[in-house]
Amino acid sequence: MPAVSSVLVPYAAYLRVYEPLAAFRPPEREHWARYVRRGRTPTAQDELRRSLADLLPTPPVPVPVHESADAFVAEVDGVVCVCPWRTRLRGWLALEELSGQLPAPLLDAVLPPVVRGQAAADWERWRERHPDARPWIRTAVWQVPVRWFVLFADEEREYGPAGDSAAVLRYRTPMVEARRRIARALKALRESADSGLLTEGLVDVGKWLEEFHPRSLVELDYGGLVHALTGPQLADDHSAADVAAGIAALREGDGESAGEAYARLVERWRQVRDLQFAN
Repeated sequence: MPAVSSVLVPYAAYLRVYEPLAAFRPPEREHWARYVRRGRTPTAQDELRRSLADLLPTPPVPVPVHESADAFVAEVDGVVCVCPWRTRLRGWLALEELSGQLPAPLLDAVLPPVVRGQAAADWERWRERHPDARPWIRTAVWQVPVRWFVLFADEEREYGPAGDSAAVLRYRTPMVEARRRIARALKALRESADSGLLTEGLVDVGKWLEEFHPRSLVELDYGGLVHALTGPQLADDHSAADVAAGIAALREGDGESAGEAYARLVERWRQVRDLQFAN
């Protein structure tokens, strides 16, 4: 079993959108064009180190004082695309979710009420000035939500070593494919008796994707989860294929096969979530 330490390695997965430079308004477009020309290529580990550094002071800094000017960069069919970190915005959103995930005494110990109160007040003021702001990156801890896998096909899966660091497991697909798969999945779910939470989640992801340029790239990155899984577990993980098989079975009215695909997913990710409570 891999070593598990939620203090040293945040076991988080990421859903990212890379937009072409043309999608940004002129001032920001010029910033990202200069950024790309400078050849900066920060990694997910770079972003993680900077985020963790803010938690070391006393009291901790739950949300950066200034917005990040960094981004991940990818090239799609010769077109340069960027995924802005927007660390400050994501910090505020994560802080909102945290209150529902931790018991009050633990939350107060990690982030004192006065710190959270100041962050919430800053968030309200900022949101009034930027009502249409949305992150380019979504994060999930100790899991990859099933709804994220709907966006991808098994042949888009990339798995392999990443230099001296841990292996990388990710999927990448054009925005048009991601949107098409969501639409087909929603149709199949709504025509079956298996709508509900998955349908609600897909609607949410679909609305989020509609905010971006149609020539964007969508990426699912297992991120820190690769540290919580063994090599064989990662190599055998074809969750997107299981999701696609389940949806195809629903479309054909084969509830038994859909249930079998879902059971494989549940068991695979139950084992991962159980590691959260291992010592």
